[in-house]
Amino acid sequence: MDLARFWRHVSMSPLKARRAFGPETLDALAAEVGQLERSHRGELCFVVEAELSSADLWRDLTSRDRARQVFASQGVWNTEENNGVLIYLLLADRKVEIVADRGVRATEEQWQGICRAMEEHFRASRFREGAIAGVRAVSELLARDFPPDGRHRNELPDRPVVM
Repeated sequence: MDLARFWRHVSMSPLKARRAFGPETLDALAAEVGQLERSHRGELCFVVEAELSSADLWRDLTSRDRARQVFASQGVWNTEENNGVLIYLLLADRKVEIVADRGVRATEEQWQGICRAMEEHFRASRFREGAIAGVRAVSELLARDFPPDGRHRNELPDRPVVM
């Protein structure tokens, strides 16, 4: 186990996550997701998790593996057109992961570019700006694969989840 990572997670708390993503930031992000989803048929889900449990850290659970678990538990995979995308932030690691359903055709390099740009904002404590930049970038990719058809299904909640 990486001791530095362990201490980052031990010193993190849900309270710190709620400070970084307070009600105003969550409201702004929910409004942005709602607005952007009108420009495509894709579905966005934004999740912030403060820290992993000690058991997860002992098992060496990666942020990528945790993002896949959250993708399943939040039902992001369960959209009609297989067009759900999870943006997952593990705050203790300041690590962003994007998990997309099988209908989304973006490349790994495109996803990684979005993640690294968001992480740069988060390292500078610009949480609102980084989150909005991320959902905008993901929406551009979704608009390419899933242009609007006049119906807005909204299969996933627009409001970010703070775990």
